[in-house]
Amino acid sequence: MEAFQFEKEYKVPVYDTGPDGKLCLYSLLNYLQDIASEHAELLNFGREDLMKANHFWVLSRLAVRIEAWPEWRETIIVRTWPRGTDKLFALRDYEVRYKDGGSIASGTSSWLIVDIRTKRIQRPEEHLSRFKNETSTRSSFGRNADKVEIPDNIGNDSKSFLIRLSDLDLNLHTNNVKYIKWITDNYSLDFMMKHYPAEVEINYLAESVFGEEVLIRTYPGKQEDIFCHSLIRLNDNRELARISIQWLNCTD
Repeated sequence: MEAFQFEKEYKVPVYDTGPDGKLCLYSLLNYLQDIASEHAELLNFGREDLMKANHFWVLSRLAVRIEAWPEWRETIIVRTWPRGTDKLFALRDYEVRYKDGGSIASGTSSWLIVDIRTKRIQRPEEHLSRFKNETSTRSSFGRNADKVEIPDNIGNDSKSFLIRLSDLDLNLHTNNVKYIKWITDNYSLDFMMKHYPAEVEINYLAESVFGEEVLIRTYPGKQEDIFCHSLIRLNDNRELARISIQWLNCTD
């Protein structure tokens, strides 16, 4: 396999499954984050490489479509590859499948390089642009991750909660996967046992840190099976992230 593509096996452990015995959405996104980090290091533009220039990666957008949900102890294969750049974004795609080749999920992500001191967005390095010529210009997901649109109607607010130590990443910011965990934990058990997420889109809009108080504002989407969520930091009313999830009934 070409160096610009990378794949890795994951055997689903019990702690990555939910009450239905299937892989959790946030666990799947953890796998995508893990393989993206490992592959970037192999290509010499990982976290440590960027830190030499006082830069770090920030995930800006993520979109994933899921066709099947692996169960506890099943082995899955995750494949990823960079897809060049689009203005200030560095693009990365994913495919997830069973060992027999059966499709599980596909996704695409958009990343930004940020200066640690100034917090300014940096232009992706030139060597990232070359991957557009080495890989398909079409995302495995079918398009780039888009901006999530929040409906005009009034949303319903959850109870507020504080960001905890276990929510933080190496940069002392909230780990991006925690946002989706907060969202899914806000659904009822009855709903989660009867539905599964078929598509999720996430926009990360601002960083958050330990001790900040946030709440989840939920809106019904334009389609009956879609819910949109906005994560709000209460001290300044700043929107931290927008998340859209399309749910399908387990009997469909």
